[in-house]
Amino acid sequence: MIGAWDGIDEFVAVAEAGSFTAAADAFGASVTHMSRAVGRLENRIAVQLFNRTTRSVRLTDSGGMFLEQCRRMIMDRDEAIGLISDSNAPRGELRCTCSTALGERFLVPILMRYGVLYPEVNLHIELTNRLVDLVAEGYDLALRTGHFDDSRLAQTKVASRTFYTCASPEYLDKAGRPVQVDDLSEHACLMGSGSTWHFSIGGKERIMRPKPVWRCNSGVSVHQAALAGMGICQLPEFYVIDAINDGRLELVLDEYRAATEPIWAVYPQRRYLPSKTSHLLDMLHEELPRLIG
Repeated sequence: MIGAWDGIDEFVAVAEAGSFTAAADAFGASVTHMSRAVGRLENRIAVQLFNRTTRSVRLTDSGGMFLEQCRRMIMDRDEAIGLISDSNAPRGELRCTCSTALGERFLVPILMRYGVLYPEVNLHIELTNRLVDLVAEGYDLALRTGHFDDSRLAQTKVASRTFYTCASPEYLDKAGRPVQVDDLSEHACLMGSGSTWHFSIGGKERIMRPKPVWRCNSGVSVHQAALAGMGICQLPEFYVIDAINDGRLELVLDEYRAATEPIWAVYPQRRYLPSKTSHLLDMLHEELPRLIG
């Protein structure tokens, strides 16, 4: 007898992995099982979900629409099971996403400790600077910075970060030290992926849009350019604090430093928060402020 759920989990696994082989490895089943389960599902709903070639598996248009609904069904199913489960131990799959730099430095170390504590949880981590749609793409939690508004999502502040404006002493000796924020228009500015720098003047936020001589979507590269004497940068504390402390970088306009920026844990709104998510939130609240410093 074929159940209503037959093939749903396998279909989602293949869509997310991009191949039957990778999905079988992640799912803990054989490629034959995955292929047959998806085939039975396609026959049952009379819709082709994938375009298959010898080298790739791609969702059809119908498959893409069906995938979003299936992810929501799986989340609702897991939520229902969690409501009646006798055990509160985290289990199942936990899908998290974060920007690359923040994830590599802070989220991944916490998730490694989480994985040791809760071995029945399968962790899926996507580090990307793309703004992931948590609901549509089936993610349980994201770390995000700044301010945003999405009624589908709940959020809790788990830490904050400070941005420092700085340059090498060599650059400042040659180009001069800015005294006012407007002086930056006469300086070589080194930019990351953002387009604005933030300051606080008389208790009011001042936003500046520098014209960069150097732009790179890697904070590490912007930091290195500043160390090389190429200009002034504004970066989160964790990139530059060591170089500031040992004199390789010098703070500028620090009296106009902007207020700290919140770091949020964001997750889909739901009546019941699965224990796998609530336990991770507890760890983030406890560990992230200490790691960021």
